[in-house]
Amino acid sequence: MLNGWDTFWVVLDHPELPLTNNEAERARRHWVIARRIGMRTRTAQSIRTFAHLASIIETRSKRAVSPWPSLAEVIRQRRQ
Repeated sequence: MLNGWDTFWVVLDHPELPLTNNEAERARRHWVIARRIGMRTRTAQSIRTFAHLASIIETRSKRAVSPWPSLAEVIRQRRQ
């Protein structure tokens, strides 16, 4: 905590930043539930893949941009 002491005061220089990470925690909640319902991930690679997909979908949705065309393009490029 002492090594990152300066990061506690960033919000004073940037008042547009939230004081807590509650919004991020709430955004993750349904992904954690989906992972539990889906019988969890079984390998380190599947954990990373699930986390990356969740991040892409959540970020694009937050920016009011559909994530599906970009994901389809990535998949198309990886298959080539």
